[in-house]
Amino acid sequence: MNWQRIFFPVAGVAMVALAWRSWGWPGVALVAGGIVMWMLLHFNQLTRVLRRAADQPIGYVGSAVMLHSKLRTNLTLLHVVGLSRSLGEQLSPRDQQPEVFRWTDGSGSHVTCEFVNGRLSKWTLERPSAEPPAPAQAPQ
Repeated sequence: MNWQRIFFPVAGVAMVALAWRSWGWPGVALVAGGIVMWMLLHFNQLTRVLRRAADQPIGYVGSAVMLHSKLRTNLTLLHVVGLSRSLGEQLSPRDQQPEVFRWTDGSGSHVTCEFVNGRLSKWTLERPSAEPPAPAQAPQ
């Protein structure tokens, strides 16, 4: 169970109740205004990240190596979308855990990320082989 889904609403109600006891209606207005401002800041961040990602092809990233170097455990999917500036290509079935997404760059390198409950649990970088193709022999 995600503790944040319980903690933040309870903390908000407790702050409003404390403001009511301390300052009455002006305190409630101040705390409620602060909570609304905090929610608007998060909504603004969400829309900015998604607006930037909407301008890119799905699953494309400028450099898979740079994305790989910026990743760390427990990043949210929204944070990874913000880092890549693109929505990932979903490889796993919808609404099934773990969720697997892939971002590919122009050279064929790709980063595959696995998310459990919306948090990054593991990721891999795969690069194409650098070996030149063998020359074709002419028939004799």
